[in-house]
Amino acid sequence: MAKEQENRPPVLEKTPDSDININSLANLLEWFLTYDPRVGIMRRPDVGELFEWKQADDAASGQQVYPFENAEARFAIGIFQAVAENDSEEKLHRWITDVLQALGESKQNNENIAASYALDNQQGVSAVMLSQMIPSKIERRFYLTSCWLEALCTAEVRFLGWVYQELYGKSFQPLG
Repeated sequence: MAKEQENRPPVLEKTPDSDININSLANLLEWFLTYDPRVGIMRRPDVGELFEWKQADDAASGQQVYPFENAEARFAIGIFQAVAENDSEEKLHRWITDVLQALGESKQNNENIAASYALDNQQGVSAVMLSQMIPSKIERRFYLTSCWLEALCTAEVRFLGWVYQELYGKSFQPLG
């Protein structure tokens, strides 16, 4: 029985004011990062490499970059912001729907570019290394940005979908 409890996500708790208890959100996020492969991708070395590339690319492009320690930290801050800013069922539903759409677009972009350059035949090679096979700098940046967004959105949709279910007592269902 104790083993069964260990493998279940902790309960998302609320404060007496009906706000989300931040510590319980952090505990839930840690559980998902540890036990759920779709969220745990944020801890994979290849995703960390994508994150580092994205940070460097943004800085080189003149964008202001917040110096996150790693992909996991960037993801966690984004989750806490998304939950705080989308504080109603309608807002959170809309947010998850938007992230799901971004995921679909990023995944399609990656598949198209991978097919064009036979990148999908290179098992076990990181996206950053694979991108060197793409001759155009613009297309390489597009590919790597799409890879980063696919990883980030995969983790975010999975986790926020669970939060939605916990908060509103029903599974997230995209409209349409």
